[in-house]
Amino acid sequence: MSGYHATRPSKGERWPKQPHVSAAFYCTAAGNEPVREWLNALDENDRRIVGQDIATAEYGWPVGMPVCRSLGKGLYEIRSDLAKGRIARAIFCVTGQRMVLLHGFIKKTQKTPKKELDLALKRMKEVTS
Repeated sequence: MSGYHATRPSKGERWPKQPHVSAAFYCTAAGNEPVREWLNALDENDRRIVGQDIATAEYGWPVGMPVCRSLGKGLYEIRSDLAKGRIARAIFCVTGQRMVLLHGFIKKTQKTPKKELDLALKRMKEVTS
């Protein structure tokens, strides 16, 4: 639905009982979950902010700006503004009813670096093939 924008529930409101898409972590052949590891390395406040933005995408999918943006080729990014002007991005794809979190990083430049997109594309091919 073009132009749709979901927001976090207002105080006193609740999320719907079921998410539209359920978040899942990309898992390597060795059993590692890079996005989960990245999230766990963030401090508690940053982790909470990114987690709330992931939940907004799960329960409000499809979600537009400012929470999510299409990167093309089936990739999307969750856009999280952290403390001290830092910006976090979690790149994901949607397959079936799953939102697969492929890669997470702290953004340091205006444009998403090609190496970050290439890694997410590689992981997406693994989960969709």
